[in-house]
Amino acid sequence: MADDQKKQQQQGQQQVNIELPEEMADGEYANFVVITHSHAEFIMDFTRVVPGSPKAKVQSRVIMAPQNAKAFLNALENNIQRYEQQHGEIKTPGEQDGPGPFGFNPPKDVLPN
Repeated sequence: MADDQKKQQQQGQQQVNIELPEEMADGEYANFVVITHSHAEFIMDFTRVVPGSPKAKVQSRVIMAPQNAKAFLNALENNIQRYEQQHGEIKTPGEQDGPGPFGFNPPKDVLPN
């Protein structure tokens, strides 16, 4: 057994092999997410908003326990930081000059996030 595996087992960590089924390999494109939560879980509905269309279909719903949601946030922040170090700062729609990159205005008083 490799030293890294021994250390992981001693620390109570387990290596997990993640399998990506072929039918999921292309992924789903989403350009908008609606996030809600209860005391027990966070629900993220990833949608694709098409300019000029009044409706958006949920492409994927992800439900996480609060601890997993926070770990996801930390991992995402870490990856964004590394991305920006390599490619420059990511500007959000409110920080850019001119019209936003999405081509639509999300409803203001309806979203929970």
